[in-house]
Amino acid sequence: MTLIDTRTPDPKRFISGSTGDWEVIIGMEVHAQVTSESKLFSGSSTAFGNPPNSNVSFVDAAMPGMLPTINEECVRQAVRTGLGLKAVINKRSVFDRKNYFYPDLPQGYQISQFKDPIVGEGKVLLDMGDETIEIGIERLHLEQDAGKSIHDQHPSMSFVDLNRSGVALMEIVSKPDLRSADEAKAYLSKLRTILRYLGTCDGNMEQGSMRADVNVSVRRPGGEFGTRCEIKNVNSVRFAGQAIEYEARRQIDILEDGGSIDQETRLFDPKLGETRSMRSKEEAHDYRYFPDPDLLPLEFDDAFVAALAEHLPELPDEKKARFVRDYGVTPYDAMVLTLDRETADYFEAVVAHGGSKRDGKAVANLLNADVAAYANSQGLAVWETHLQPAQIAGIVDLVAAGTISSKIAKDLLQIIIAEEPEGEPAEIVERRGMKQVTDLGAIEKVVDEIIAANPDQVAKVQAKPTMIGWFVGQAMKASGGKANPQALNELMKRKLGLEE
Repeated sequence: MTLIDTRTPDPKRFISGSTGDWEVIIGMEVHAQVTSESKLFSGSSTAFGNPPNSNVSFVDAAMPGMLPTINEECVRQAVRTGLGLKAVINKRSVFDRKNYFYPDLPQGYQISQFKDPIVGEGKVLLDMGDETIEIGIERLHLEQDAGKSIHDQHPSMSFVDLNRSGVALMEIVSKPDLRSADEAKAYLSKLRTILRYLGTCDGNMEQGSMRADVNVSVRRPGGEFGTRCEIKNVNSVRFAGQAIEYEARRQIDILEDGGSIDQETRLFDPKLGETRSMRSKEEAHDYRYFPDPDLLPLEFDDAFVAALAEHLPELPDEKKARFVRDYGVTPYDAMVLTLDRETADYFEAVVAHGGSKRDGKAVANLLNADVAAYANSQGLAVWETHLQPAQIAGIVDLVAAGTISSKIAKDLLQIIIAEEPEGEPAEIVERRGMKQVTDLGAIEKVVDEIIAANPDQVAKVQAKPTMIGWFVGQAMKASGGKANPQALNELMKRKLGLEE
């Protein structure tokens, strides 16, 4: 593809070198396994974890005379993904043979798409703090995966597992629009979120169903594109960031020492945190692409695309905008809540539980703080914990009604987490005597004692009334957190002579 510079150089993304600043340029080729029960050109199962060579047909093993037959569901999934990426859908595409030899590629070629892919240009929007960055998608094409070579089962032999051979992949190629490791990580995460919303790929990088080839080059800010190196098969968002940071620094050091960058394919070693050379980088002509003679061009009409578009789910960007508009949550909270579809559904289930419509900001604050902290400690998402939407809704309702304070709400949540996982919030509060105290007559004596014991603080508050929070905090401690903060604040103002 022709490289076009779409970004204005940004000093906050520059990398400092001994001879000046540098800019890193990143593009990605993400291989996403299509969610489908069978492979791209055969009826073999795509189930993960089956014994080696059990998901293999004669087509996958490239037996003589076996011919590929296109899986229509894989085509549908690719078009759905293209629509989710706001991309051009090409109603005519061609399958090509990409020729290379490797032991786990039985045919001696891979069926892919070269000049005429199924999906053209699209975009992905990244939330990067206070700015939104648009990353261009160059293309998406369908291709079949290779098998897997296994080198650690025998001292002198390698084994081949063809379970993945022929599994459908979508190769999603970005434009060279990424300018930092953080942007690259955000891009991978956002792309995975979109695919999961669509249901076109499960995004499980640890199982190999989504992996990235990362192209990295460096240049002087705003200068000509440099020579790129491709880091193959990166299988985690964190590793992608580490690989980019190492590779950019490696290239800068070479150039500042007067050397040149060789275009090559490299591997990232997560144990050492560094990349190493694998082979010189191939060009398209090295693969001797030509149209696969066993497959006709793939053609469909507008009605096929329209029918798929009609049933697309609400996608992350649209859902985030709706949460901000309809629930009044902050853009940041909306972004966190929509990182996965299940968490977004959980949030809406809490807001609407029992036919009510609760304050979205109150629900978001509880979910994104205390509930998320608990979920993270268990290595789970919010929706995967034992906490039910009805329980979270109950806690929010008790705070809204003034029955408990926000501090008591935290204590109540911990009781449900650790002691009463099936507990009903209102019943727990009643049984344990956790209700907020609005009549402060019982602690008025304690308030008087706190004021009498701290004359210096009294003088400071009377000089600067905004410091009354110190006294309120002391009294809240004395009440065991049960005092109504607003009523306590009013009592303190009266006792300290701060009332207007």
